[in-house]
Amino acid sequence: MAQPTDLMDKLVSLSKRRGFIFQSSEIYGGTGSVWDYGPLGVELKRNLRDAWWRAMVHQRDDIEGLDAAILMHPRVWEASGHVAGFTDPLVECRNCHRRFRADNPDIAGGQCPVCGTKDAFGEPRMFNLMFKTFMGPVEEDAAVVYMRPETAQGIYVNFQNVLTSSRQRIPFGIAQVGKAFRNEITPGNFIFRTREFEQMEMQFFVEPGTDDEWLEYWKAARMDWHLSLGLRAEKLRFHEHTPDELAHYAKRAFDIQYEFPFGWQEFEGIHNRTDFDLSRHQAYSGKRLEYVDPTDTNKRYIPYIIETSAGLDRTLLVVMADAYREEEVEGETRVVLALHPKLAPIKVAVFPLIKKEGMPEVASRIHDAFKAAGINSFYDDSGSIGRRYRRQDEAGTPFGITVDGQTLEDGTVTVRDRDTLRQERVPTEGIVAYIRDRLQ
Repeated sequence: MAQPTDLMDKLVSLSKRRGFIFQSSEIYGGTGSVWDYGPLGVELKRNLRDAWWRAMVHQRDDIEGLDAAILMHPRVWEASGHVAGFTDPLVECRNCHRRFRADNPDIAGGQCPVCGTKDAFGEPRMFNLMFKTFMGPVEEDAAVVYMRPETAQGIYVNFQNVLTSSRQRIPFGIAQVGKAFRNEITPGNFIFRTREFEQMEMQFFVEPGTDDEWLEYWKAARMDWHLSLGLRAEKLRFHEHTPDELAHYAKRAFDIQYEFPFGWQEFEGIHNRTDFDLSRHQAYSGKRLEYVDPTDTNKRYIPYIIETSAGLDRTLLVVMADAYREEEVEGETRVVLALHPKLAPIKVAVFPLIKKEGMPEVASRIHDAFKAAGINSFYDDSGSIGRRYRRQDEAGTPFGITVDGQTLEDGTVTVRDRDTLRQERVPTEGIVAYIRDRLQ
């Protein structure tokens, strides 16, 4: 099904209307490219995060979890190259002082797109994209620390700690989900490029010489995981970095891209980072970060690293964009967010057909049974049953349960499938197990 050309506008509208995503500090006019997740958005984000964690940590024996601090020693970012090299060339308007990337096509003629001043820009200057802050009570150069621009460095500096405490052997990985911050100059496209975001990263440590094999392994594994979320295969592709695109630390790098209305864009990277990171941290810290093979005490090496790095917010946007549908049903347009059941914020909605004759009491008991079983349920007795169905279709709820007159007679309820619109009668007894089996 083709996506509407104005999909991004429709996602922004749907997100606010149904409580997925709001503009941050909206009552004050908003904060540029910073977003808040509402009641449904925080559930969708949590479900996506948990699905990644299960696949990368809980279902494997060779990956350990970590939650490193956002604030780190400033030398970490010197070793990683971020202090010296994490920069963009910017130009500044002489009149309104707005800054733009030097390669922004909107300023190609030298006129400021904000205030209209002609010949507005001087020579480009380099600006570091890291946010600075100060640790301690005194704001001085010695107290400068950075808001981390990526989560990976926290994994590298904890390599030996995790290796020793977990008793792992190479090859093994360390996974982390956490916030990162970049002072992006040209953010946009809703939550695609923001200044505060969340990453799902896994660094897999391997013996040099086996890195090419593991790169191919993780390329396939990560693409398979995205397909397991129900994403359409024709909307996904790999893009290999050309020599001009390769980062300074990378031997080879691939992006997993999704075809948005604004083009093919990356939301996860799989990189062969070689031994660059551990070697740099060993040199800057003076601590040995070699791996000693327990089967061969003469075999010492600094591991190569295969990185899988996905943006949680970007992946959430991919999931929402891919799930958005508009369908004609009985002469009306039905908006559906066809999320995979395991990701849906609300798993089941329970409706009494009318507010009398004992139906609300039965519906409430069913709703409470789902809550007690840890299945997120929503109770709704407001408006026509058709209107209630439509609200849940937009929220991505995969199943609706209606309690009606027949329920009071034979103990069955109507279960409606969001995607097929098929309805069937199911006994009230065992309804929780029936829905749980369809959420996998």
